[in-house]
Amino acid sequence: MQLIIVESPHKAKTIEKFLKGDYKVDASKGHIRDLPVNYMGVNIAKNFEPYYVVSPEKKNDIKRLTDLANKADKVYLATDPDREGEAISWHLAEVLGLSEDKINRIEFNEISEKAVKNALANPRGLDVNLINAQQARRVLDRIVGYSISPVASARLNESLSAGRVQSVALKMVVDREREITAFVPQEYWNLKATVSPDGQNAFKVLLVEKNGKKYKPSNQEEAIAVETALKNNGFTVGSAKSSVVKSHAPAPFITSTLQQDGSIKLNVTAPQVMQIAQRLYEGVETPNGHVALITYMRTDSVRVSKEAQIDALNFIRNNYGEKYLPAKPNVYKSKNNAQDAHEAIRPIDINKTPESVKGILDANQYKLYKLIYERFIASQMSEAQYDSVQVEVNSGEYTLKTSGKTLLFKGYTAVYDDTRKEEDEESGNALLPPLTVGERLHFHELTKEKKFTKPPVRYTEATLIKTMEDKGIGRPSTYATIMAKLCDKNREYVKKDKKYLVPTPISYTLIDFLVKYFPNVMQISFTAKMENELDDIGLNGKDWHELLKEFYEPFEKQLANSKLTDKLCEKCGSKMIINSGKFGNYYACSNYPACQNIKPVNEKVAIPTDRICSKCGGIMVEREGKFGKFLACSNYPKCKNNVSLAQTLGVCPDCGSPTKKMLSRGGKVFYGCSNYPKCKFMSWDEPTGEKCDKCNGYIVMINGKKTCSNKKCITNDGKN
Repeated sequence: MQLIIVESPHKAKTIEKFLKGDYKVDASKGHIRDLPVNYMGVNIAKNFEPYYVVSPEKKNDIKRLTDLANKADKVYLATDPDREGEAISWHLAEVLGLSEDKINRIEFNEISEKAVKNALANPRGLDVNLINAQQARRVLDRIVGYSISPVASARLNESLSAGRVQSVALKMVVDREREITAFVPQEYWNLKATVSPDGQNAFKVLLVEKNGKKYKPSNQEEAIAVETALKNNGFTVGSAKSSVVKSHAPAPFITSTLQQDGSIKLNVTAPQVMQIAQRLYEGVETPNGHVALITYMRTDSVRVSKEAQIDALNFIRNNYGEKYLPAKPNVYKSKNNAQDAHEAIRPIDINKTPESVKGILDANQYKLYKLIYERFIASQMSEAQYDSVQVEVNSGEYTLKTSGKTLLFKGYTAVYDDTRKEEDEESGNALLPPLTVGERLHFHELTKEKKFTKPPVRYTEATLIKTMEDKGIGRPSTYATIMAKLCDKNREYVKKDKKYLVPTPISYTLIDFLVKYFPNVMQISFTAKMENELDDIGLNGKDWHELLKEFYEPFEKQLANSKLTDKLCEKCGSKMIINSGKFGNYYACSNYPACQNIKPVNEKVAIPTDRICSKCGGIMVEREGKFGKFLACSNYPKCKNNVSLAQTLGVCPDCGSPTKKMLSRGGKVFYGCSNYPKCKFMSWDEPTGEKCDKCNGYIVMINGKKTCSNKKCITNDGKN
């Protein structure tokens, strides 16, 4: 028996469809081992050694896979074809105890019969460089996140998280919002003249220049003066240029462009786009079993295979005609920092048109598959052609312009229209009459419109991803995760106003803190440089320990500085630093270990004591709740032992136990029996434990005098 291990059960079902005979396909169901959740899990002093743990919920999966691996003649690790997939394969090999002669790493860009069988015919060993690249990225992000987040939370008294790329992305959103807030609108006036060569075929031209320089009147008086001058000067054709312009087809999708177009055209978030694409890649259920529809969806390459290109060209020829084929096949160049490990995102089978699979897909799957399919077909089609006309009209020292564009040949736009509707004041897109340079034009009318300059536009998910990609921060596999963290409802760093990203108040505070204490981490150029260096580990085998060492030495100093406060230690006078521990935020003397003074930042935070829990032997910590201070076991919730520290004052008249002086939720003092819940006596005044001999009510102390608690009692003020 030969075992193939993938991540996803859906992927396993799709692959099983292609294989017959002595193959067993099973899934790890994602990561089986990772850094711990509750602490950093990186030994910085020991050359940044990571400490990996197996998730408890994965134990049954590991046992099942171990049993299968022990019985198998060969074990093929077929995790995703990227750095993370390579690392998952390595973790599987380590946890399952696979010997080197049993490890066969296979990868494929698409889940098709041909691709899977070709991969099985060409296995390889694990790629150490890719594994180290993923380890370095994971460890670096863990160090940054688990170091900065507690400090930021402690200093800002909020539960916050910070990340190497996440925080830079948030800074971009905050900076843009600050630009918008600081923006001062400037008044300007648009002047449009309606003119014609013959008195009939009129068209409009917009004032754009004065003496050859861009110009707009800045107030009403100036606009009126220009209006008078234009009318007096008259209008003459300065230039009239007509040309055929061509628009080249867009490249097939990569991860970032798929997320951008998915967000814009389908109105779904980047994480949702990737979830839907994952299912299309792994396979969907059909009457004939699981079928995969697209190639791997995490890629930064626009390259497509020769075979896929030929299939597309034949499809275009048969369905649209020869004129829609380019003179030579379209080839696209990936960006300089692209890994180019995999093809662009495309349909696996060009004959599986969106309409042919509509019945087996849900609404979002169909829409996204249609988007991917049509983009790929369009990418292999001929250019769209337009008849473009640009006209300049002179009026004394002023120049007015208009332009028009008429579609001559649809080309790729017959399948996929990637144009964005943007306001263009100079474009009338009207049919313009024949014009001759120097020709005098008839004047019909002139309109004036008061306008104001607009502030920068807020980011959307699509524009933020595009900007991150352009600036070289983040990578294809990280964009969706970053968007999810920014818009996390539990954190709410960013809220959405329709499709626009708006930072919340805590985001400003967090970013200002991070920029002050970690300036290099928050620089876009630094983050982009770090991304390239991390890539260099996977491509060229750079020592990842050295990279982390270079980063950590200055980072450690910044971290120490970020913890230092102006609060002085009352024992030795040194400055206190702020830390975040198991029991909350606390101050610690910077003169440690000479001075070991610590104290809580918030008095309501748990304070470790020297008392031992009588039930489990754990350390008792001091807390404060709605009924006052109490001691609680630090092993809560495993041990729920607690002891009240509320002040004992008074005696319960019902059972004779001491009563406790406590605060209600509204902040009002009351006295409750210490024998609660067996005895539920409570009083707003201090009980003495005595009973009234007139009405049998209980006696309380008010202003140092004993008084019956029953206000109607005859003993009160001598009245009945």
